[in-house]
Amino acid sequence: MRTRRFVLSAVVLASLLSSATAPVHAQPTVAIETLAGNVSQAIAVTAAHDGSGRLFAVQQTGEIRVWTGGADFETTPFLDISTILVSGSEQGLLGLAFHPDYASNGFFYVNYTDLGGDTVVARYQVSGDPNVADSGSHYPILSFVQEATNHNGGDLHFGPDGYLYISSGDGGANWDNSQDTTNLLGKLLRIDVDADAFPADPDRNYTIPADNPLVGQMGAAQEIWHLGLRNPWRFSFDRSTGDLFIGDVGEGEWEEVDFAAPNSAGTNWGWPCYEGHEEFQTSGCLGIGSYDFPILVLEHDPPDQNNCSVIGGYRYHGTESPAFSNWYFFTDWCTGVLWAAEENGGGSWTAHDVGDLGTFSVTGFGETEGGELVAAGGWRIVRIFDPTNAIFADGFESGDTTAW
Repeated sequence: MRTRRFVLSAVVLASLLSSATAPVHAQPTVAIETLAGNVSQAIAVTAAHDGSGRLFAVQQTGEIRVWTGGADFETTPFLDISTILVSGSEQGLLGLAFHPDYASNGFFYVNYTDLGGDTVVARYQVSGDPNVADSGSHYPILSFVQEATNHNGGDLHFGPDGYLYISSGDGGANWDNSQDTTNLLGKLLRIDVDADAFPADPDRNYTIPADNPLVGQMGAAQEIWHLGLRNPWRFSFDRSTGDLFIGDVGEGEWEEVDFAAPNSAGTNWGWPCYEGHEEFQTSGCLGIGSYDFPILVLEHDPPDQNNCSVIGGYRYHGTESPAFSNWYFFTDWCTGVLWAAEENGGGSWTAHDVGDLGTFSVTGFGETEGGELVAAGGWRIVRIFDPTNAIFADGFESGDTTAW
């Protein structure tokens, strides 16, 4: 039986999520427009940043589909690796990132669970047809054992420093992995894919940046950049500032969004010692000052809501909806409430309910090449925008504000 844990202190209490009321939408809400609907089990969407304006949808079943601006995605998959992975529940093709020099080298990277259920990060290359990859160009980068079928993380992004960042869940079977620096589970990893420090190992084709925080520590997994994560399903970098946002899926009471400024290596968000801002399992843990805490949290059981799985999004820097500028958007997979958050100063944040995604359960957000906000979920990809440019015009003083 789960017992409710006590809040740590008055300071922490002040920063916790207040019980949210049902959305009232007294303000204008965002507009949602379907870009294309002929995808299946879409869990992520991203751009190649090669000047083409195309979008690429990741299907959990193992296919990547390309959208060139028409009514639908291209019928022929950009890549199909369904025969080399296991898919279902939290397994499958989970992440996609294009190399910063994709326009010239054609390299892109995928994160998937192989037929044994373990995590593989591999590189592929585009073929002579820009809308079709070379399926024979598979080149292993990194792999590690998963202990269960869930909590795989799986997101991939190149950071502003040109290194590849990989989100890894705690493995689902042993929460303590997240604090164990000898393995890669429950972490955000950071590697350099443009060099190879392990020429004798054909399955390990990368090098470790010299400024990773555990470099030189005996026995440590030096790929680790941040730790203390449970299941960092989706994360993003602010394209303007380089700030890092991570949507970390919670256990039983709190969903959280974590934040790190550029170059802040070695942040520890505390799982399983803490869930959200509350104690979870503190036996053997360090003092509270050793951990960082989320900027935003969603409670699982406030009145009239049923939050269950945070979906981290993006801070907006597009041009089509100027009122969105500098707001961070995220949602919850169960409720479909779209939240927009702003920093108040001093590290505190406030989020506002700006729309209801309804039965369209978002599994991942993305950005177009120009920075417009898009989202993937199930059978379609949507664009999220503000046709009136008035979504934040009058403040949020009518019940649809939630403070952290």
